[in-house]
Amino acid sequence: MRKNIIPHSRPTLGKEEASAAAKVVMSGHVSQGPRVREFEKALSKFVGVRDAVAVSSGTAALHLGLLAMGIGKKDEVILPSYVCTAPLNAVCQTGARPVLADIEMESFNISSGGVNDVKTRDSKAVIVPHMFGAPADMESIAGTGVPIIEDLAHSIGVFYGRKRAGSFGRCAIASFYANKMMAAGEGGAVLSNDKRFLDSVRDLREYDNKEDYEQRYNYKMSDILAAVGMVQLKKLPTMIKKRKKLAKVYDKALAASGYVLPKGEFDHVYYRYVVRFSEGIEKLLRQAKERGVLLARPVYKPLHRYLEMRTGFRNSDNAYSTAISLPIYPTLSRQEQNRVIKVLMSYSS
Repeated sequence: MRKNIIPHSRPTLGKEEASAAAKVVMSGHVSQGPRVREFEKALSKFVGVRDAVAVSSGTAALHLGLLAMGIGKKDEVILPSYVCTAPLNAVCQTGARPVLADIEMESFNISSGGVNDVKTRDSKAVIVPHMFGAPADMESIAGTGVPIIEDLAHSIGVFYGRKRAGSFGRCAIASFYANKMMAAGEGGAVLSNDKRFLDSVRDLREYDNKEDYEQRYNYKMSDILAAVGMVQLKKLPTMIKKRKKLAKVYDKALAASGYVLPKGEFDHVYYRYVVRFSEGIEKLLRQAKERGVLLARPVYKPLHRYLEMRTGFRNSDNAYSTAISLPIYPTLSRQEQNRVIKVLMSYSS
């Protein structure tokens, strides 16, 4: 294996994040405290909602969001099959029944048609991940009548019309894992315009010093993560601009290739730059790795394959068989990007 490997993902971290974390450590208050509240206020203002509750991970955020909506046994929660297992885990943690929907190929997002195909009188929520940085059609999905939880794990900062994604559903969740748009190492948040809903999430976030007993959780965010998150949030608009600039280079270089490039009618922040190719995905992944370029399947395996559901997911299966995610992050150099392009072009030609 070559030493100068181009990774598929790379966090954009530096001296500012290190200094912010160090200040918290030196303060002696490293658990949940004033930095967390500062981060919550800044994050909700950026997205354009009333407030946010910071938690330990994106999965924890989704779990608490579902619980605050009163979702439990005998309820159904709709989610796309073409997504990682985190949303499925959160639904199962509530005791609700996960109901999988197929995606549309152009954006890889769940659509109103997919929701309508599977909704029933027991459908209490639909989880809408804005996949790879492209927003789902929120207006159309809202028309299904199923309460929406927006998943910003791939898409924080993206616009749908004149508003940022995360401001359309009953609530939204975000993730700040190491490979996300904002990398704090771990962490997540629940965002909403509903104060009572957020109060419920805040109550469920921690179990100690309560007057009554209900099942609550240890889902708090530390001030260390919040301090790093604050720096990342301030950098986010610049990081999005860099991602879009890199995407334009890919667009131009690969325009005449055999790859199907990302496109759509809405904004895109390019958490992932996902192309589709007709055949030979495993061979391409292997050959690229041998040349020091780490490409990846953007979703490891669709959920319906884990659950051994064989029909009704034609587009999800198609995406699994043909989609490839290219390196795209603010610290990707032009030289590195040219290497990625060269690998792709030599394979497709």
